[in-house]
Amino acid sequence: MRAVVLCPGQGAQKVGMGKDLAERFPDAQRVFARADAALGVELSRVMWEGPEIELTLTHNAQPAILIHALAVHAVVGPGLEPVAAAGHSLGEYAAYAAVGAVSLEDAVRLVRRRGELMLEAGRSRPGTMAAVIGLDGERVVALCAEASRDGQVVVAANFNAPDQTVISGDRAAVERAGEALKAAGARRVLPLKVSGAFHSPLMAPAAEALHDAVFQDPVAPVVANASAGPVTDAADARRLLREQMTAPVRWVESMRVVAAFGVPCVEVGPGTVLTGLLKRIVPDARAVSLASADDVAAFLDRGLS
Repeated sequence: MRAVVLCPGQGAQKVGMGKDLAERFPDAQRVFARADAALGVELSRVMWEGPEIELTLTHNAQPAILIHALAVHAVVGPGLEPVAAAGHSLGEYAAYAAVGAVSLEDAVRLVRRRGELMLEAGRSRPGTMAAVIGLDGERVVALCAEASRDGQVVVAANFNAPDQTVISGDRAAVERAGEALKAAGARRVLPLKVSGAFHSPLMAPAAEALHDAVFQDPVAPVVANASAGPVTDAADARRLLREQMTAPVRWVESMRVVAAFGVPCVEVGPGTVLTGLLKRIVPDARAVSLASADDVAAFLDRGLS
């Protein structure tokens, strides 16, 4: 089946994630075992048993989501012919792994280090994020620029849907922007529980310190968050992953690029967020979310129906 592979980002983690996959599919079990060995810690135990407070730590949540996505892909991937791949934020690393640009071991170690660096950056310069509902992205960008002053910055960090943008930055600036956005007609401005101002200039120290894993050219293009363009070169992949740390996630543009490939999308990993966003951006898009063992079994039996 020709398809675009979609990989979710942080926030989709939950205790118990992936356990049913490991119990039912040997290929998935091997992914968890390889990831634990690569990390030198039994992250699978935290994923399956918790405690939740430990799983939600950035340096655990990020590799956990990547591992879950790649466990699903290990089972369904042999039946897919990837036309392209895309991942939301940390999901972009899983997307590159799914199309052969980086090994499972390098990807999980890289994402673990990414989470550690982001946590450190958030502690050294505390920031926050908020979801803005009911206002177009261009208006959000303009009002964030007006709210950035006195050495405090707020930016549009995630363009998730035409009417949903996440803002990120210093706490005072995010609060100022939130008030201005509500005054401009935003239906809601929802503070997010995060450990830092992701995809903003506050993450610059993490981007500078992020080491390079061994990448090779992907077998299918990956639509990058930072550029919303297809990437087919290993050097471009590494560069854009570093830029992604401080650049916005251009998900609306990315999904329009994905839709232009003209094939269904298969979301692998926890949750159904990306499938939902895709259908808000491209209403006639065909997509399926594969999170649980039952989802995977049904897909293997019936395909995208």
